[in-house]
Amino acid sequence: MKRVALIGIVVEDLGSTAALNEILHDYSEYILGRMGIPNRERNISIMSVAIDAPEDVISTVSGKIGQLEGVSTKTIYSK
Repeated sequence: MKRVALIGIVVEDLGSTAALNEILHDYSEYILGRMGIPNRERNISIMSVAIDAPEDVISTVSGKIGQLEGVSTKTIYSK
């Protein structure tokens, strides 16, 4: 069953950005939109990714992102 979800991402190690973008590219067919906010003062980036996909795909994407060095993620699902 497909669900809509929002993946919130905080990147504290900007060296992980290329790997993060590669993961998002691999699942781009499911991504509705994404927004990134750089915080240069704290040297971090904050991202939100809206996704419409089967639950297992959403979990996989979020899990892969969360395994990156210096990257935190939380996912919220529509009902």
